[in-house]
Amino acid sequence: MSCSLFAACGCAVVLIGLVPVRAQTLAEAARREEARRKAIANPSKVYTNADLKPVPRPSAPPAADEKKSSDDKKDAADTDTKDGNAKTAKDGKDAKEPAKEPVKDRAYWADRLKTLLEQLARDETYAEALQSRINALTTDFINRDDPAQKRVIEQTRLTALAELDRLKQRIPDDKKALADFQEEARRAGVPPGWLR
Repeated sequence: MSCSLFAACGCAVVLIGLVPVRAQTLAEAARREEARRKAIANPSKVYTNADLKPVPRPSAPPAADEKKSSDDKKDAADTDTKDGNAKTAKDGKDAKEPAKEPVKDRAYWADRLKTLLEQLARDETYAEALQSRINALTTDFINRDDPAQKRVIEQTRLTALAELDRLKQRIPDDKKALADFQEEARRAGVPPGWLR
């Protein structure tokens, strides 16, 4: 008995679903939206760039060389207070020896290669993501009817296009830096196994 009741309910649901549903036409939707906009007493405030406060730029962290040189000065001051003769000996060494270069061992070359490869991969991935974003914004722009929404979408799209152009100029620079690094390593006689 419950099976036949269940089957009857299922048939009723299917038959109700077959009843044609009246769709709202685009013209009706436009008329309703126009009536809604006329009914609004106070138009909403439109914000422009002039209404926004400028965001202060973050201060750049001190460069590693500046930090190193300040540490060297601090060490020299400590040595100077401990022993006056140590200062003259150190000044004599500094005059003869230029600044020390980093030791160019396997870790040095591997780290530089890793940094260059990561930068190239990051820029290429970001360029691909921006291209996808631009494609989505273009599609969204085409499918919108509201001019205000279209204007916002177009501004966002233009910003993304400018960033993509900047990245497309940077990617060849990244590739050139990588090629220059490999040439530098070849001239320095770095074993190929160090650059993997």
